[in-house]
Amino acid sequence: MKYEDFEKLDLRVATVKKVEDHPNADKLYVLEIDLGNETRTIVAGIKKYYTKEELIGKQIIVLANLEAAKLRGIESNGMLLAASDEKGNVIVLTPDKQIDNGSKIG
Repeated sequence: MKYEDFEKLDLRVATVKKVEDHPNADKLYVLEIDLGNETRTIVAGIKKYYTKEELIGKQIIVLANLEAAKLRGIESNGMLLAASDEKGNVIVLTPDKQIDNGSKIG
């Protein structure tokens, strides 16, 4: 991958404001996130790994310029970043200190 390819990714910090169960999928949450200058809805398959209470108020890293996609009938406008290991553990990537929503990663 060339550096120019990496520059195309718009990675930003956002805060999770609201979390709801996806009405049409057992493993998905519908998250309302604050990106600083806008609020967005994203759909994430992390229900097995996090409770709603663990996510609300958490700062996360989001791929903000991903093309919108409908996931089981709900439009998702971005993707949260998470890591997984061979043991099946999944963690949401977060900044190690509080920073303004919308802050650019890179």
